[in-house]
Amino acid sequence: MAPRALIAGNWKMNLDRAAGEALAKALAAEAAAVSVELAVCPPAVYVASVGVALGSSGVALGAQDCHAAASGAHTGDTAAEMLADLGCTYVIVGHSERRADHGESDATVHAKAEAARRAGLVPIICVGETEAERDAGRTLDVVEGQVRGSVPQGLTGATLVIAYEPVWAIGTGRTPTADDVATVHAHIRKVLGEVSGDAANVRLLYGGSVKPANAAELMAVANVNGALVGGASLKAGDFLGIAKATP
Repeated sequence: MAPRALIAGNWKMNLDRAAGEALAKALAAEAAAVSVELAVCPPAVYVASVGVALGSSGVALGAQDCHAAASGAHTGDTAAEMLADLGCTYVIVGHSERRADHGESDATVHAKAEAARRAGLVPIICVGETEAERDAGRTLDVVEGQVRGSVPQGLTGATLVIAYEPVWAIGTGRTPTADDVATVHAHIRKVLGEVSGDAANVRLLYGGSVKPANAAELMAVANVNGALVGGASLKAGDFLGIAKATP
């Protein structure tokens, strides 16, 4: 049996406190109407207030990044333990925007995923190729390298989520074909078999211009266990539409 699907919203650097709380309350009110697990990852400054707005709805709280260290002289950073203290369940690590904007390597992502495990959080580890890498026919090699370099040994279906987000599809409105997604996700599952003893139960999310109009097709692809949603997660109707379209 496939693991329960997860639809996670990455709000990125969007929404103010009032808008974030309103969105969280709207999702909380509808959470019981969907069969999948819902999670939201607001900007770090609003994690606490969004958590309060979600209440006991069952919508999971997540963050968009964490530091590898538990504490110390790391101005502007947030420890995984601090996120756990605020009630987070998930933390995104290795998003392509972090890799590009902050020069994060696979080793850095690996250390952050280890920090998440240490704090009792589930890391959502992001992998994906650029357009140039795709055009060069290197998609599977790039993604495999990121999985091997970023995923700590021994994580299981209960302690790890992988999100495949082709960089060229994020926020562009472009998406790979269902066959392309199936090929990459099957390869990730195969590689995970050498990293995790529980590869069959690790949820593999697809991300990159997911919206209600294409969600049913993408979420029906083999080895796709949900979505990491960007822009469409900022509107309750769109986010819930994706959730309702997910088997």
